[in-house]
Amino acid sequence: MQLDPLNSPFPVPWSWVMANQSEEQSVSHSKIRYYRSPSLISPNGQYAAYSRIQMQVLPNFTQSRVSSILFIENLKTRNLQTITATSPFADNPFVDHQERPPTGTIAILIPVAWSQDSDRILAREFESLFGTDIASDFAVIWEHQFNQIQTFAPMGISYTNAVLLGWSRMYANRVLFKAGHLGEEDWMQWAVNDRGETAPATEDCPIVFGQMVNHVWAGPQSHR
Repeated sequence: MQLDPLNSPFPVPWSWVMANQSEEQSVSHSKIRYYRSPSLISPNGQYAAYSRIQMQVLPNFTQSRVSSILFIENLKTRNLQTITATSPFADNPFVDHQERPPTGTIAILIPVAWSQDSDRILAREFESLFGTDIASDFAVIWEHQFNQIQTFAPMGISYTNAVLLGWSRMYANRVLFKAGHLGEEDWMQWAVNDRGETAPATEDCPIVFGQMVNHVWAGPQSHR
């Protein structure tokens, strides 16, 4: 079982992150580690979504940084589409280095669910800071028809942590989060659209589409 800082039903490779930190504490220079997630195959079998996660490991763990890119692969043509989040800690490789987030940030993007018609994909952007209790999710949706990427989280409510649960079963254009304050036991469930508009969703339940497939090249990889 994968550990996850927010006990998400779609865990990030947190054990890999912690293992890298433990391994490199005695090293005097930075190293790069990579992780390739399993693939999420679309319901129509035409697309595969997977993440490449990069960790820059530094001796001072609070200075390490984790970033990621989501890939959409057309299994017929082998063309690749890259997806990046626009959330606060997202490290977009196409942005000038001086504009990138500071060290110590964690931004892990992983596929969660395709839409039933395979025309959209929902991904989880987990964000945190090393050495702090800051940790929360953003939803990232890629729409194939317009090649449009949207990043959002619950708005207008009070919370310290939000966990992405999947598509809303009741509202096709919304996703479900649970959100609350650190230390509280009962977190409310919310339906959120791509503009961040947030409404209680106590009677709703999450739904996901797609098949997760492991490949021999998935998992941790190193680069020194």
